[in-house]
Amino acid sequence: MTLDVAQLCARLIRFDTTNRSGGDCAGEREAAEHVAQVLHDAGVAPTVLEPAPRRTNVLARVPGTDPALPAVLVQAHLDVVPADPAEWSFDPFAGEIRDGFVHGRGAVDMKDMVAMTLAVVDRWHTEGRRPRRDVVLAFVADEEDQGAHGAHWLVEHHAARFAGVRAAISESGGFSHDAGDVRLYPVGTAERGTSHLQLTATGRAGHGSRRNDRNAVTALVTSLARIAAHEHPVRLTPTVEAFLVGAGKALGVEVDLDDVDGTLARLGPAAKLAENTVRCSTTPTMLQAGYKVNVIPGTATAQVDVRTLPGTVDELVATVDSLLEPGVTREFLEHQPPVEAPVDSPWFTAMADALRAEDPAAVVVPYCLGGGTDAKAFSTLGIDCYGFSPLLLPAGYDYRAMAHGVDERVPVSGLEFGARVLDRFLSS
Repeated sequence: MTLDVAQLCARLIRFDTTNRSGGDCAGEREAAEHVAQVLHDAGVAPTVLEPAPRRTNVLARVPGTDPALPAVLVQAHLDVVPADPAEWSFDPFAGEIRDGFVHGRGAVDMKDMVAMTLAVVDRWHTEGRRPRRDVVLAFVADEEDQGAHGAHWLVEHHAARFAGVRAAISESGGFSHDAGDVRLYPVGTAERGTSHLQLTATGRAGHGSRRNDRNAVTALVTSLARIAAHEHPVRLTPTVEAFLVGAGKALGVEVDLDDVDGTLARLGPAAKLAENTVRCSTTPTMLQAGYKVNVIPGTATAQVDVRTLPGTVDELVATVDSLLEPGVTREFLEHQPPVEAPVDSPWFTAMADALRAEDPAAVVVPYCLGGGTDAKAFSTLGIDCYGFSPLLLPAGYDYRAMAHGVDERVPVSGLEFGARVLDRFLSS
């Protein structure tokens, strides 16, 4: 008897793996130990690795029938972002299955993918099947922070575990997206680069009641207002261009690559899959200044979430510099470059074939993720990384509001569909 994918997902949700960043994490150990046990029961030998206490990663390799073929990696993270129970209509870590959904934090980000992968491996064991090529599994810690205890650590210290891997699949792709009468399935073939920018304003401290033309707070907020209001120019990557052309053809919409904003307007609901990835973005997110209301502080700081497209970093830095007030400096605290995998590849074709085998109405298009994933770590090993965590979603279900959102949940039928698609792809 094979394991039920919805039950697997619910059980994983009940492990509180909340990652509050900065090293403040409940720890992934219990969830990792559970995953390791499921793999062991399915005849797969897991390796458990901890770079720090309770920050646990699980690696395994399922041997294929043809070891000469390049291997494929399935990578998924075990940690989740915080969930405030006061904001939710149900316990975010109860892992309830009701009304056709699995409820709880991590349901779509991304314990669903962990559950679907485990269900496939268990089915192979039960039915005595093996994939054609080696399938490497990585269930990792710390994706919701910097990956220092997860993917980036594994790549730096255990790269040999990924020998022979040519392509990888993970979150944020392969889900259905209703666009009128067309059901699109965007497969992630790229993601924007992630940078954390810190601004520091230096001025003259003084009494709040006195005129001060070197107020650090004023200089900082003026700079931030300019940065937030600035519209960066359109820069089309091959992935986004292919999405616009493919979605436009499927929807019967005129695509004008010289007028991307107009094209997006004509795409209707499908535009949500591309509107955040045709430009770089600079979004202020954190502010810190002062210690008393009647004291003008000498310094003020802010952090800005920066997302970059290939070939745009120098241009973006110059733009930010031009928007800063005198006395405001900037530094990049972190920079992870953009990631792009080929669309014209047998991997993408196999994903599309697997989706269409389970949903003949599927229109499969490449797309660029607006955020970032552990693909940024694994791509440094020369692995082509794709967003492919397949789900067939019901009408009215807002998938993009689920990850990091309130009342996160995933449809049971979607999980069952996804497990079948993953089986087809990984077995092919």
